[in-house]
Amino acid sequence: MNALPRATELGLVGCHVCGLACSDAPFRRDPEARVACPRCGSALHRRKPASYRRTWALLIAAFIMYIPANVVPIMRTASLNEIDNNTILSGVVELWVKGSPDLAVIVFVASIVVPMLKFFTLGTLLVSSQRRSDWALPQRARLYRLVELIGYWSMLDVFVVSLLTALVRFNVLSRVEPLPGVIFFGLTVVLTMLASMSFDPRLIWDGRDTDD
Repeated sequence: MNALPRATELGLVGCHVCGLACSDAPFRRDPEARVACPRCGSALHRRKPASYRRTWALLIAAFIMYIPANVVPIMRTASLNEIDNNTILSGVVELWVKGSPDLAVIVFVASIVVPMLKFFTLGTLLVSSQRRSDWALPQRARLYRLVELIGYWSMLDVFVVSLLTALVRFNVLSRVEPLPGVIFFGLTVVLTMLASMSFDPRLIWDGRDTDD
C-alpha cells in the first residue's frame, strides 16, 4: 500500500498553534515569505525555525541543571533531635524508611525516571530526525506525544517539598525548609518542557521514503 501523501504534496501547511491546514501557495512563490494563520494569526512555517538548535541547546542546559538538582540538597528537615539535609535520592529513601513507600515510589518516578526518560527520548528523536531516519516513524511520533503528556508531572517533587513545608509549619517541634536543589530541579523541568515545545514533530516524518 502506498504511503499517505505529504502536506506539501497536497499544497498545505499546518499551523503549529491551532492546527489549521492552510494553503502553501505563498511559500511556493517565495520560500522566505512571512504568512500568518488566518484563524489565530500565528506565523506559518513549514517547519519551526531553528528547531534542532533550540531543542539541543535547551536539552543540554536541562541536563546540566539536572546534575546539581541531584547533588545539592532539596529539603532540610529540623526537629528537636536532628537536622537533615536531603537530596532527591536520600529523600526517597527517608520516605520509604519512615513508612511512606507509595509516596517514595511516586517521588522517585517523577524526579528520577521521568527526567531521564525525557532526556533519552528527546535525544533519540533529535538524532534520528537529523539523520532523516525512516525507522519506526509512528512509534517516534507517539514517543513525542508521551513526552508532552508527562512533562507537567515532572514538577511533582517541587510540589511535595512545598506541601511538606506548608504542613510542617503547623508543628511547633519540627520544621521543613526548601534548599537550593529545588531551584535546579525546577529549572530542569522548565527547560525540558521548553525543549519538547521547541522540537517540531513534523521533522520526524521528513525521513520517510516516498520513492515508489
